[in-house]
Amino acid sequence: MSTIIQLSSIAIAVGSFVMAFWLYRWVKAQKSEHERVEQIGRIIEQGANAFLKREYSILARFSGIMAILILLFIPTPIWKGSIQNIIMAISFLAGAVFSALAGKVGIQVATIANRKTAVAAQRGIRPAFLTGFRGGAVMGMAVVGISLLGVTIVYLLTEDATTILAFSFGASSLALFAKAGGGIFTKTADISADLVGKVELGIPEDDPRNPAVIADNVGDNVGDVAGMGADLFDSNVASLAAALVVALSLDGATGGKNVAMVFCFAALGLFASIIGVSTARMGKKDNPTHALNSSTYVTTALYALLTAAATWIFAFPWRLYAAAIIGLLVGTIIGIASDYYTNDEKRPVRNVADSSQSGAAFTILGGVSYGMLSVLPAMVGIALAAFAAYLVCDPLGEGFAMFGIAMSAVGMLSIVGMIISNDAYGPIVDNARGLVEMAHLGEEALDVTDSLDSAGNTVKAVTKGFAIAAAGLTIIALLGAFMSEVNDAALALGMGEQFLNGFDVMNPHVFFGLLVGAAIPAVFSAMLMLGVERNAQRMIAEIHRQFKTIVGLREGVEGVVPEYDRCIDIATVGALKELIPAGLMAIVSTLAVGFIGGVHAIGGFLVGNIVSGLVLALFMSNAGGLWDNTKKYIEAGNHGGRGSEAHKAAVVGDTVGDPFKDTAGPSINTQITVVSLVSSLMASAFLTMSLF
Repeated sequence: MSTIIQLSSIAIAVGSFVMAFWLYRWVKAQKSEHERVEQIGRIIEQGANAFLKREYSILARFSGIMAILILLFIPTPIWKGSIQNIIMAISFLAGAVFSALAGKVGIQVATIANRKTAVAAQRGIRPAFLTGFRGGAVMGMAVVGISLLGVTIVYLLTEDATTILAFSFGASSLALFAKAGGGIFTKTADISADLVGKVELGIPEDDPRNPAVIADNVGDNVGDVAGMGADLFDSNVASLAAALVVALSLDGATGGKNVAMVFCFAALGLFASIIGVSTARMGKKDNPTHALNSSTYVTTALYALLTAAATWIFAFPWRLYAAAIIGLLVGTIIGIASDYYTNDEKRPVRNVADSSQSGAAFTILGGVSYGMLSVLPAMVGIALAAFAAYLVCDPLGEGFAMFGIAMSAVGMLSIVGMIISNDAYGPIVDNARGLVEMAHLGEEALDVTDSLDSAGNTVKAVTKGFAIAAAGLTIIALLGAFMSEVNDAALALGMGEQFLNGFDVMNPHVFFGLLVGAAIPAVFSAMLMLGVERNAQRMIAEIHRQFKTIVGLREGVEGVVPEYDRCIDIATVGALKELIPAGLMAIVSTLAVGFIGGVHAIGGFLVGNIVSGLVLALFMSNAGGLWDNTKKYIEAGNHGGRGSEAHKAAVVGDTVGDPFKDTAGPSINTQITVVSLVSSLMASAFLTMSLF
């Protein structure tokens, strides 16, 4: 049964590639016969691909060094004659390559879909919506298909839990740096363009006179498309890896019904997403937000029905099915909570918009306060999902409670194909709006893309909350995987069974790790945001130089064009310079704590890192989304509209929120995943070579 399900998983993954190819061909076939749109779109495409090429060349060197270290030392020193080291190194590189491929696919389609969506906006909101969504759906189908195919092939070839963790580590480490680098690039350009363009000069958001405007559009692709694709690829792979590690510890080395259930539920989630994507249409009300949400609800309901049928047919434990559905429902609820704090139709955004009339200080205070408030429902949701899954599955026997939490994470991430489709839609329509304004396609087309962009921002805030919550459950499951790896290593070394059963906070080793782990997300976030600040200062100076020295640029004289490539280069060089230190700090800190305090200290380190990281990620993601939609709410004509004092205050708030929601916030969940995987892979070394 297990082999049949795994082969079926491969078939469904291939089916998702077929769907992605069909969607790609459909998007590419849409009309875009507009010379100016094509010209600007090509510049954006070239800038995005140039950044990705330079970023991946740096990450290839990093991955090569990490692969050599894994080859030499993991799971045991290679001079002890272990062929497992070679397999682990290859698996790590495969994870990194697949993760890079996910980002490349996203860039390839997004830079075509933005041009097609811009031109389609002249024909109305429905064709523009469908073009933007199907462009995003190409990425959704491809990324989840690649992740399921990769994990399934690695398992079929090795049937080894540690090798799957190495594959996940490859995906996570590349995602960490890709998300950080893309986030620094995009927010450097966004902040610089907004502060000089909107605040200083009072010109529109995507005015072609602004030298940073093309870099801003390039940033949407490298940060919100390529970076996000690698990020959610990592989350999906990590949830499957954690569940498979625990399942293998329950089934034994050869795998059995529990392993089969993991693959079955993951494959059905992708199948449900394929159906959900194909049903996405705008109804009579022409409401893009409703269209995006309704396709998500279709996917959710279909997944619940399909997994119930599979549980009955294959006689899987109904308690494990319940755990998966708990994760799925809690993910939806957390998304709704994020929507409340970031949607411009709800009270928090409107309250902050109202207070913006009194100045930027009140905009900042309101956003910070509501961002902090938004943490509670999500954290309670994650806690209840883990608690409920634990209680529901505990009667199945020893080890099943933790497997229940892992299945809850799999359930929450089961519809990730639809989540990525919705998320990638956001930067595509944002780019399309810029193209409409820069190519002067008319007010009607601008109104269409404004409506699509507003829906994208609302849904993006929901999907970010969903992704962070899913990462939270995944990391709890990875904590269980770490315990399994330690206990397996302890048994092999003759230290007895169940060496590690939990973490006592009164144990000084655990408490030491707890405090250090809690501090890492704050330091990591600060390093990324300081990178954005330093880079933005350089770009603002360049924008000022161009407006001062290029005659006729400020006045908009026909034929006078800014030096867009200078700003793209500043964003690229700065992002690549800043992306490595923060990621290395997280990895080196984990190794230091492990070699100083041992496995108990690492347990405390992971717990502190999880709690602190989730709080910061949720706070920054939701506060940033709230500030962004506050700005857009005022730009829609409220409280004086564009150019008013309230608008200037909201732009300042959005400038603070940009690195919150698009650089540090979404990178934290990847950071937590990376340190968890490092801990599991180094479990044997920490057990035998710690200082204390």
